[in-house]
This record gives sequence, structure tokens and C-alpha cells, in this order.
Amino acid sequence: MLKKRYFKIVIVVVIVIIVTILWYRHSVGKSDQAVNVDQSQYIPTLYIHGWGAGARSTNSMIDYAEKNYNADQVLTVIVSKKSDVKFQGKWTKKINRPIIQIVLQDNKNGNYNVTQKWFKNILTKLQSTYHVKKFNTVSHSMGNLITMYYQMNHGSNDKLPKLEKQVNLAGHFDGIIGLDDKVNRNYFLKTGAPRYQNDSFRDLYQHRNNYPKKQVDILNIYGNLDDGTNSDGRVSNVSSRSLKYILQDRYHSYREIEIHGVMGQHSKLHENNNVNRLVGKFLWQ
Repeated sequence: MLKKRYFKIVIVVVIVIIVTILWYRHSVGKSDQAVNVDQSQYIPTLYIHGWGAGARSTNSMIDYAEKNYNADQVLTVIVSKKSDVKFQGKWTKKINRPIIQIVLQDNKNGNYNVTQKWFKNILTKLQSTYHVKKFNTVSHSMGNLITMYYQMNHGSNDKLPKLEKQVNLAGHFDGIIGLDDKVNRNYFLKTGAPRYQNDSFRDLYQHRNNYPKKQVDILNIYGNLDDGTNSDGRVSNVSSRSLKYILQDRYHSYREIEIHGVMGQHSKLHENNNVNRLVGKFLWQ
């Protein structure tokens, strides 16, 4: 009798343990799935590099944000030369300040009508996978034109995620010195428009009404080497600042900040902790 009773007790204990394990696995799986499916209340910030660059050019900015502003990089997005979009990493828990790093394998493609489609592919995949409804951007150099061309093509589409905050670093909205601009050639007219306007400027201005009206807060940071060129060595201050004229009456708020001296050089702007601090305060404070 004792043996039978002992055997029954063992069986009951084993059954309880099995049921508990199955319940726990089910609960954890269900919780992870819920978080995975909907990240809509957590606004991701997308970092995109410039011409000929890659992850290295945004790594230090992201590291600074993680160490000083409680942000977390959740994904790296790789865009192949064939326009395929691949996510690396996992956005599996509630992150208040998620960061997504974008890396273009074809990093010298200057056709913005093509690259803006890549950006759209990224956003639609973020929307379908994580239910992203809003996003921020931090763009350097060529990355600014990619994000701007996207806005001029799709910014008014209510079915796509909405841009909330836009950070521009070393943006060449009206020419690059040595290509279609010259040192100290350009200047602003009384209207606020640049005297000389390149194809990108005219294209962006022509489609400015597609930019979401009174929705986006903009921080435009540009460098001045203080060497008499009024530029960051690659982009004139007029070219960088011409963004304000393009988006006049469209933005919600707009602020320009000039970085002086050696650390205002075109490629050093994304390695400048003063810039990182300004970006962090703008995005998260």
C-alpha cells in the first residue's frame, strides 16, 4: 500500500512539474510575441551614413547616445546592392529610445530617386514587422539627401510612418565644393533663397509641398573651419543652410547650429561629442 501511495504521489508531482513548465513556456512566448508584434509607442531613431561610408561613421554617435541618453541600438539594417533589406539584431523588449543603424552596401550611389526607394523599403518593413508609426532620423552628408528625397516623394502619405524629428549633419542641399559649387561663390538673396541653385535644390524645392506640414522638428548642424572658406571643407555653409528656404512654412520648428574650427570639418562632425550632445538633447530631452 505504501509503495502504491508513494508511486501515486510521484506521478502527481511529475504532472504538476510538467504542467508548470508548459505554462511558463507558453506565457513567456506569448509575452515576447506581443512585444515583437507592436513597438508602435516606442519611436525609433534611424541613423544613416554619408557617401562612401558605412557603420563606422555612425558608430560613435550611437555609442554616445547609448552611454549618455539611455538609448539602445536594437537593429542594424543592411541594404544590399540589389536593394534587398535585411534586419540584423532583435527588437524584442520595450526600449524607450530605440536606435536603428542603416548601412548601404552600394554606398556611392548618388541617384537619390533610387536611394529614397531603399529608405521607403526600410520603413515599410519596420512598419509591417514592428508596427512602427513614427520615426526620427539622424543623417550625415549624402544621408540627408536620401531622407529628404524620401520625404519629398512620400512624406504626405498617411499610410506610411510619420517623421517626427529630423537631424541633419553636413547636408549639401545646394551643391558640393569641387563638384557643382565653388568656395565663397554662393550667397543668400534678400528673399532667403541662395543665388545659385543646383539640380537637387531645385528638385527638392519643386516638391516641397509633399513634406509633412507643421509636423517635423528640425535640427540642422553644419561646420565652419574658420579658414575663410565658410565651409566644412566639402560643403559651403550656404549649401547646408539652404534647407531652411526649401522647407519654409513646412516644418514645425527649425534650429541651425554652426560648429566652428577643426571639429567642424565635414567628416569630423559625426565624431564630435559636442555634436553628439546637441543631437541627444534635441531627440530625447
